[in-house]
Amino acid sequence: MNDLPADLITQTPSPSRAALLRDVIERPDLAFLMEAHSGLSAKIAEEAGFGGIWASGLSISASLGLRDSNEASWTQVLDVLEYMADACTLPILVDGDTGYGNFNNVRRLVRKLGERNIAGVCIEDKLFPKTNSFIGEDQPLAEIGEFCGRITAGKDSQTSDDFVIVARIEALISSRPMEEALRRAEAYHAAGADAILIHSKKAEPTEIFEFCRRWGNRAPVVIVPTTYYATPTDLFREAGISTVIWANHLMRASITAMRETARTIHDEQSLSNVEGRVIPVKEVFRLMGNAELEEAERRYLPETPRPRAIVLAASGGDLGELTRDKPKCMIDVRGQSLLARQVATFADSGIRDVTVVRGFAKDAVAVKGIRTVDNDRFAETGEAYSLAQADAALTGELVVSYGDVLFRNYILESLLSSKADVVLAVDAAQRKDTRVRDLVLADHPFSGGYLDDAPAHMIRMGSDLAADASGEWVGLARFSATGATWLREEIAALSAEGSLETADLPLLLTRIAAKHPVRVKYFMGHWMDVNTLADVADARNFT
Repeated sequence: MNDLPADLITQTPSPSRAALLRDVIERPDLAFLMEAHSGLSAKIAEEAGFGGIWASGLSISASLGLRDSNEASWTQVLDVLEYMADACTLPILVDGDTGYGNFNNVRRLVRKLGERNIAGVCIEDKLFPKTNSFIGEDQPLAEIGEFCGRITAGKDSQTSDDFVIVARIEALISSRPMEEALRRAEAYHAAGADAILIHSKKAEPTEIFEFCRRWGNRAPVVIVPTTYYATPTDLFREAGISTVIWANHLMRASITAMRETARTIHDEQSLSNVEGRVIPVKEVFRLMGNAELEEAERRYLPETPRPRAIVLAASGGDLGELTRDKPKCMIDVRGQSLLARQVATFADSGIRDVTVVRGFAKDAVAVKGIRTVDNDRFAETGEAYSLAQADAALTGELVVSYGDVLFRNYILESLLSSKADVVLAVDAAQRKDTRVRDLVLADHPFSGGYLDDAPAHMIRMGSDLAADASGEWVGLARFSATGATWLREEIAALSAEGSLETADLPLLLTRIAAKHPVRVKYFMGHWMDVNTLADVADARNFT
């Protein structure tokens, strides 16, 4: 046993990214590098499970809107690489083109890559400025001795012994004989190259396999099967190939997706058929590590009051067997209850203090992290009475929501960003159904004009407005600390009048609007309430 204090025990440091790349290149099993061209694509490649990244020159240039002809300077590429290295933990092998010049350019490039924790660079034996290998025929190649100088200069300049330099041979691309490709490989290996990338643009891998057979694995062989993609991967293993680079497929896939999305939005002038096919914004936040930032804010920033939420979920609903022994807020929608989905939406906006007012089948209301209060008189009282049961939470900034609604995160974010003391989310879209709803009459109707930014304020809410209605209340309201005071005052007034037990939220909000400004924020859809079995089916599609 080691009797040294724990803080004096030397821990084995984690291997550097260069060491990780060297292991990828040199281990006996076939390895794979995935193309990436940005911090985001690097994160996606890492989450997919790849052990390393190919920072493609073609993809980086394309993402900048430039041709793959050294139109992006090496310092511009370096900036992109820094973002990629910061965004993931994988080793990155850079497509360094020709090294951006002669031996002197390669020296500086390798030093700067080392400073940014880049694991290795691949340089090709062509002339600067380069031309993409798949453009034209018989491209001129660098003189062997001169290119060997680039390799040696790079090895002499590396800041880590594990830094990997891959020599890319373009002889076969340029219609040179196999003997020249082998001669160049031998010279580059002798000059210090850690691996050889043999390139081909033929649809069949015959010349790649011939090179491997004749090369005899004197140094690891790297390939880029972009043109001979149909070759079974096991054949690469049998040929003794070290590493396969999937060279540009994240970039090409993103172009396909962006074209389809842009064309759909342009043609339909709507997001309706797009929103369900793209990842939700909260997934972008997750990819970018917003949770870590929130944790850091809790650690480093002075604590400030956070909004809280109150969810009214006392009613049972009338959905047959679905609500026989549980309230409507607990029906399942794709593996999660309505309430759980609502709590998750609140959390995405930084609201983690959630109080749920229970009533019918209250023991069935169970979602991790919520507080609960009970309205045991749910069968004979209304929404205002339920809200009054949460009086301890009616302080500071708060959000009040029905328990049977689903809404997109941006609606909540818009309410939270409002400077108004009371603000309601109102759907200005015309619904085709004739069910009784919480209709809103405002002093300024929704126009849809970009230049129409006049604020709208509620005059009245009720089910009898019909054609006069400006829209339908979503069932979501935000109150500032001042607005929460108005809310408590009006609940107290209803109680003093003896009408609290039967009052609903439309009446409560209308009374507040008669004394104080209640701001209306218009939206067009992107929410739903669940009142019927058909709504339950729609909710599954909504999520």
